[in-house]
Order: sequence, then structure tokens, then C-alpha cells
Amino acid sequence: MIVATAGHIDHGKTLLVQALTGVDTDRLPEEKKRGMSIDLGFAYKPMASGKVMGFVDVPGHERFVRNMLAGVSGIDYALLVIAADDGPMPQTEEHLAILDLLGIDQGVVALTKIDRVGEARIGDVTEQVEFLLMETGLEGSEILPVSAVTGDGIDELKEHLAIASELIGEREVHGNFRLAVDRAFTLQGAGLIVTGSVFAGAVSVGDQLILTPGGRSVRVRGIHAQNEEADAGAAGQRCALNITGQNLTKDDVHRGDWLVADAIHDPVPRFDARLRVLPGEAKSLKHWTPVHVHLGAAEIPGRVAVLEDKNIPPGGSALVQIVLDRRIGALRGDGFILRDQSATRTIAGGRVLDPHGPARGRAKPERLAAIAAMEERTAADALRKLLGQQALGVDLPAFIASWNLNGDEQAALWDAVEIVRAGEDLETGYAPAHWTEIRDGITAALRAWHENAPEKPGPSADGLRRETGVRMPAKRFTPIIETLVADGTIVNRGASYFLPGFEPQLSSKDEALWKRIKPILEDGHTRPPVVHDIAERIKSPAKAVESFLVRCARLGLVYRVAKNRFLLPDAVLELGEIAEALGRESNEQGFGAAAFRDRSGVGRNLAIEILEYFDHAGLTWRSGNERKVLKPAAEVFGDTPE
Repeated sequence: MIVATAGHIDHGKTLLVQALTGVDTDRLPEEKKRGMSIDLGFAYKPMASGKVMGFVDVPGHERFVRNMLAGVSGIDYALLVIAADDGPMPQTEEHLAILDLLGIDQGVVALTKIDRVGEARIGDVTEQVEFLLMETGLEGSEILPVSAVTGDGIDELKEHLAIASELIGEREVHGNFRLAVDRAFTLQGAGLIVTGSVFAGAVSVGDQLILTPGGRSVRVRGIHAQNEEADAGAAGQRCALNITGQNLTKDDVHRGDWLVADAIHDPVPRFDARLRVLPGEAKSLKHWTPVHVHLGAAEIPGRVAVLEDKNIPPGGSALVQIVLDRRIGALRGDGFILRDQSATRTIAGGRVLDPHGPARGRAKPERLAAIAAMEERTAADALRKLLGQQALGVDLPAFIASWNLNGDEQAALWDAVEIVRAGEDLETGYAPAHWTEIRDGITAALRAWHENAPEKPGPSADGLRRETGVRMPAKRFTPIIETLVADGTIVNRGASYFLPGFEPQLSSKDEALWKRIKPILEDGHTRPPVVHDIAERIKSPAKAVESFLVRCARLGLVYRVAKNRFLLPDAVLELGEIAEALGRESNEQGFGAAAFRDRSGVGRNLAIEILEYFDHAGLTWRSGNERKVLKPAAEVFGDTPE
């Protein structure tokens, strides 16, 4: 169990932790000099059960609330500390509000410094605290009078925490590994150490992790879990990981980073959430209010886009999108806190619902319905709702990453939900009824095509999408036709699609001619001879060869890239992938004909012919002497025929 202190400055949090554990958590010279906690402190207490309880001691001064927020993320239990002589103070109330907004509803109140007051004062402050806790997650929590100086009540508090630890039990380990980094330092002889609370999953020595949002790959050399050397660490523990990576230094790691499994390295610039404004706020929270966002151990400036109205009244709740100044690691269910633009007071908090919120259309009714679906308690319930809402399919990799589902959890999800998964990588999900409607629409469009133009080859993927009349982006349509081809519902040849039995066929005479010409094109591959040369080699009239190859192009057997040049589909796809690679490498600056010529080795004249064909086909777009890639080559030219 991980316990975090909370409370006003000078109410005895650090001294109380020392009385409970024997550890002084004030480690910085400035903390010793000033007699106050500035940063997070950590202590551990072995229990009679053999478990180890971890304590996070947070600073109480209002100037260091950002450090307090980094400490209370990922905890199991709150230790709210209130001095009996002062009673509840401003930071008591703010810390309590933070715990409540984060959904921390298990804890105990330690009424400290009882050696300074009489019984009557203890009774009065106890009543004040009971009133303060009303309508918060800690309402009804036990209030224990203690003195860290005399030791009064300390044994009772220790016993309470031990019982709470047994009642809470071990946190369920699920999902991929995820640790919120709150500290990084180097140890002589060991190297770089990062510490933090483990939010999900498990890690073992030797595992490869990603430091996000930066994206650095690291390897785990050693682990201390709950301050004990271990081979593994898991959710519900504080861990110190000894990590190494190529040219990795302490300067590469910052408080607010995450160490995560590769499967969930996906830092986001915004997220959709349910937000609750504190009832004590003087004004409503307006749309596009600038704020400081605290999530995990990170603090990032951002703005609040109110999705359901123009503002949220004090004490109100609404769906919002938090737009960040820089990317952050966030997953569904993460708690977060908002402080005002000057970072002087806490104003609101909530839970992340969808870390993949769109920048455009974020307040449309269908989008609000999708966000609301993500509020369901389980991933299975949320997916069922989304499938019912989204006739054009659900992005399954994004859904899985949002819920942080590991392989076994994904398999259980597919068993629990009635779903059709489409695409080569099964990346899009459909409700069975929606899938049937889409499939029937595609086959009906192909049937109409064959009836209206029996002499023509079937449409391309883009053409079929237009013929079907389904309004969806190509990236969603592609997985559908991949699945229909795989199950034999439709047939793909080159860039064309057909119903089974409607595949265009060469006549017996043309088939014989094709057997003579195809090897010549295969031999030339990306540099085939021109029509005149092919005609000479097979001793046929050039006009007849050209007419024949035009017929072959209509059947999807070849592409006509220039007036006198025909290429096989696999050669065109290969050249298209070369252009696609050059486009990626250019970082959107574009690439020139010379670069394509050198990479493909086809010669200057043919390179220009091919690039002009790519422009016409929609693969590339030319601006001056440079070209940019508009679509993946496989999307434009399809799979090569058998």
C-alpha cells in the first residue's frame, strides 16, 4: 500500500511519518535549514504481514502544491494531517479538495500536536474536521488524535494503517507497465535511477521500456520495489528502476515523464475528459480558459475546451477537451487536476476518458456520445456502446491503447463482445449489423458495375468507395475491402475489384500473346522496354502490341505509365513505395526527380515519365521541382495480382 500525507504547512506531516517509520523524509539541505518540506520525501515501513508500506510525504506550503500533486498521483491511501492547535487551514482545504477531485476515497485523519492542547480543543477540532470532510470522498474517515513528540496515539495509527493495508489488499495487476517518474538521480557504481509510483502492469529486470513523451528506449538493469531489491515490480508499488540506454543521462529524464511498455508509448497533445469544478469557485469556468494541468507527476500549461456548453458553473460537471501546450502520457481513467493560469489555486479536476480526442469536430453530438461511452465502467461495456454508435467502425488499436489492455485482456475482450474485426491487422471493429449493411452495399455496387459495364474491369478501391456511396475516409474503407477479399466475398486483381465470377478474362488468342509478352516485362521489371522494342522481339506490328497492352491495362494486368511504356503491377508498386519512402525521408519538404532516379535506378527519362504518372494517379503532388506523397502506394495501386 502507498500512503501519501496531505495537509497545511507546519502541521507535523514529516515528523509524523518519522514517528511511524523512523525515517526523516526531509533530505534536501534547504529543507533542513528552513524546517519545512519543499519536495517529495519517501519512507517505507515493513509490516508484520511481510508487506512493506510506502509513504510519500508532501510539502504543505502553498508555493509547493505542484510538488504535492506529483506525490499524490497513484496512491492507495490518504493520511490527512491537521494540527490540533491550528485546526483546518487553507492548505488543509486545498489538499482535501485535490484528494477528492482525484477520486481518493480511502484514508485517515491524524489530529497532530495534541500535546499542546486540552481535551476540549481536541473535541472542537474533531467536529470541525468532521464537517470539513462532509460531501468529500473521505467523509466518515476515522480521526485519530496523535502526538509525534510524546508518542501518544502513534501505535493506534500504526494499527489502523496495518488493518487498512490488509483490507485494501494487493492492487490488481493489469495492463502494460506504466510508472510516473517523480525523481531521477545517479548513483556511483549503478548509474541512472528513476523513481515513481507504478500505475499499471509489471516490470522485470532486463525489460525494454520507453521513456515517454521523448521516446527514448531504455533497459531495466535493476529494481527496488517498496525500497527492497527485487527481480520485478508491479502496480501498487513505489519502484526505483536502474535504467540504461544509448547516451542516456540524468538530463534526459524529467519529473512528469513516464516509463512505459512500448505498446502504450503514445504521447498526446489533448485528451477528452469529465471535469468537475470546485463548488467554492467564485465564477464559472469559461470555454478556453488557460490552466495548469497536473497529471501523474507532470505539470503542463493548457486550455479547457468546454464541449457541452460555454462554461461550467461552480460545483458543476461537464465533458471537456484539455488542449495541452506539449504532449503528455495519458490514458483512460487517469486523474488530473487543474490550477489557474497563475498556478496559485486549484479550480477543478477530473478523469481522462479518451486520450485520442480529435482537434476538429470535438463538440459534435456523435463525438459527445463517443466520449460518454468511454465513461462505462468496463472496456467491454464501452466497446459495445461505441460499436452500436459508430456504423463506420471503431479504431481498435486506439481503443486498446486508451484502456491499456495487454494481450490476455484483449483476447478476453474479443470473447466478451460481439464484433467483426476487419483489416489485414484486424484494426477496425464493427457491430455485426453494421458490418452486414456495409458488406451488402459493396457487393450491390459491384453487381451494378458489372451489369452497366460488363466490358470494363472492376473499379479501384477509391472508385468502389464512391460507387458504394459510403462516406468514410479511405483509411477506414481499406480494411473493409481487405477483409472481403480475404473471405472471398470479392476478388482483387491489381487495382481492380470484382465479384467472384466476373473477373475479366483474356481471349485464348490474347492469352497466347500475353504468355509471350509477360516474360519480357518481368525481365525488365522497373525498366521494361518500350512498345516498339517489345514488338521487334516478338516480331509483331507495334500498333497491334500497343492495342493489346491497352486491353491488358483495362484488365489490371499492366499499368500504362507513358504512351509507349507499360509496367507490371508489382513493378509499379515497388516504384511507388520508393517514392513513398523518399517522401517520408524528406520530412514533408518534398523530393526531386534526381533523388527518385538515383534510388530507383531507372534512368532520367523513365523516372520523369513514372513520376508524371504518379502525379496523375494521385500518389504524388508536384510543386515546382519537388513532389510530396499524398497517399500510401498500396492504397493507390492495390495488391499485385496472383
